[in-house]
Amino acid sequence: MNEPRSSPSQSRNRSPLWQLVLARLREFYREPEAVFWVYGFPILIVAALGIAFRNKQVEHVNVDVRAGASAETVKKVLEKDERYVVEINDAATAQTRLRTGKIDLIVVPPNNADDGYQYVYDPARPECVLAEQMVNNVLQRDAGREDKLRIKAPELLEEPGARYIDFLVPGLLGMSLMGGGLYGVGFVITDMRIRKLLKRFIATPMKKSHFLAGIMISRLVFMVPEVLILLLFGRYVFGVVIQGNVLVVVFLILLGAFTFSGLGLLVASRAKTLETVSGLMNLVMLPMWVLSGIFFSSQRFPEAAQPIIKLIPLTPLNDALRAVMLEGATLGSQLTPIGILAGWGVLTFALALKWFRWK
Repeated sequence: MNEPRSSPSQSRNRSPLWQLVLARLREFYREPEAVFWVYGFPILIVAALGIAFRNKQVEHVNVDVRAGASAETVKKVLEKDERYVVEINDAATAQTRLRTGKIDLIVVPPNNADDGYQYVYDPARPECVLAEQMVNNVLQRDAGREDKLRIKAPELLEEPGARYIDFLVPGLLGMSLMGGGLYGVGFVITDMRIRKLLKRFIATPMKKSHFLAGIMISRLVFMVPEVLILLLFGRYVFGVVIQGNVLVVVFLILLGAFTFSGLGLLVASRAKTLETVSGLMNLVMLPMWVLSGIFFSSQRFPEAAQPIIKLIPLTPLNDALRAVMLEGATLGSQLTPIGILAGWGVLTFALALKWFRWK
């Protein structure tokens, strides 16, 4: 007699890939601390950095006036504006306060009529350069300088899409995808190897491709609500508006999750201790943290380094997300970064499949 055919649902339930994905989902949602680190912690990061880097005017300029005959006069001139916090200190104290970041500028008043003012500041700190320009303008005008050009009231850049917080959110989104892909995959596989769970799969007919694909698919499932929460939080708390097509953003997010999951699989393909996989992940992530434009544009690095920077997977992801979210770019205009991300994902998955060991 012919055996009865199994229904599609029964075939799916017997599929090792499907069972692996279900097992990972159940394991994840049964650990409240894992849920917090995946969904809650990124929200706290976005909130903290969004508040720290929100659009705001200069609140205070901290200035030390070096003690001398004219010090009190300079202090009174600057304190006419509430933005300036001024103290009079000797040379050594003022130098120490500037070096430790407690002040932005030291003003050295002239000792006599033929002498001039001197400013001491750190040119590597943008706030110091700004403080020097602001203080100099105040003192020059107090001395009688007239501005010949007629300047209108400034136009403040506060519309959605043009603020720093709008630039920051796509970078944080890319950072979250990178961290989730590497840590969410690399640590899981290494932990399973340490607990001898992977050795049990050797006796089963399961293929390595099924196992690795199951881990990757489960990571993609975890990533969808994570990024949706981030986008909704940015939209309703900071007013971050997506200028382009939302479906294109979703596609880029899924592609980024695939790419970094592949990297996580490769990093953990042979690691036998948490220390080893942690070191490898830090080695992979550190260049992207620094070079890929999470908090500032990657274009600030030298031109000679740009070809390498653009090939690092987080850079094309951040650039594509910003192009779509901030400029309304289409999917067709982002074929180059999409190709780079897809190449990284396919290559790392193939290498992980080749080098992966059960024990």
